[in-house]
Amino acid sequence: MGGPGDPPEGTPEGGPAGGEDEYRSVVFDESFVRAARLQEYSAEERMADHTPAVRRRPSLQRGLTRQLLVLVVLVAVALGTAVYMSVRHPYGTPQAQSAAEPLRMTVIPLTPTSGVPGAADAETLYAHSPAAQFDIGAEGIPLPAARGTAHFSDSQVVAALIIAKDYIVRSALYPEVLTGRQTAPARALLDAVQLDQFDQSFAHPAADGRHAPTGWLIRLDPARTQLADDRIRVQGDLQAVEADPDTLEVSADHTLVYALRPAGAPAGAQVSLFTVRRALTFRFTRDDLRTHQVQLLTSYIQAGPLACAEDSTSYLRPLLAGQTARTGAPAGTDPFATDSPAALCGTLAAGAQPKV
Repeated sequence: MGGPGDPPEGTPEGGPAGGEDEYRSVVFDESFVRAARLQEYSAEERMADHTPAVRRRPSLQRGLTRQLLVLVVLVAVALGTAVYMSVRHPYGTPQAQSAAEPLRMTVIPLTPTSGVPGAADAETLYAHSPAAQFDIGAEGIPLPAARGTAHFSDSQVVAALIIAKDYIVRSALYPEVLTGRQTAPARALLDAVQLDQFDQSFAHPAADGRHAPTGWLIRLDPARTQLADDRIRVQGDLQAVEADPDTLEVSADHTLVYALRPAGAPAGAQVSLFTVRRALTFRFTRDDLRTHQVQLLTSYIQAGPLACAEDSTSYLRPLLAGQTARTGAPAGTDPFATDSPAALCGTLAAGAQPKV
């Protein structure tokens, strides 16, 4: 009798027998196969219970469309974030974002005690005046030796001095600015926080210590005067100090001397000198240094020969060769108007005039 693992009809002839055959469990004869129970799944069963042999791939166009959509969304999010951060957190530090102080300005006319000296040419007048040794134009505004401060480097201090000098040149030496034809050269250097005050000063001039065009620029009335020599004499200095860890201040004190003729006068008309003492205080944040801009804190001007009775708010109206000051006092000062500065006027010293 065959063993438990033998086929129903016994061990096949010629085949290995006994438990010693190591392949006994995997060798099947015909009778074993016929006796096995076979079951074949239907098509529906195969579809329901078995994973398909071939997986469908998504179409290439659909994949690209989805990737493109994702890319567009990412770009939009990045741009939105950049715009939000630029509005919410601009470059400037909190100190730079704070509102700037308005420019405080004082203009003091200096009236002569006698007639204004004149000559046929500017060189003669300059040679016989205190401005004989002054430099010409921007050369009269030398930059001092600059050293870094506790919170600002050497290069930052130099940058502040250069911007201050640039403003002085543009606001007091440019012929188109002096004659009232342009304001843009100086305006372009101002920090944006002061542009409203600057524009209002020229749109609606007022002698309130805040909105006088002559506090921002040296402006000569073009209806009365013209430059007889564009080689303006200048002398003065610049100094830079650290006001606080985030601010540099530059003080400028210069005397400028202009040679003038009456407007429309021929070349041979008498020339006279007009002198302006101008002291300015500038403030710089790190953003101002980076953008080559400045905030103007104070402007103090003494100018003559002028008549005290003349309005010096919009233009300076110099007395020319041979003229004397009209009698009259400056505009009245109201002590009850606490927000209005006193109207000031001084006397031009005889020594300030050329000796001709």
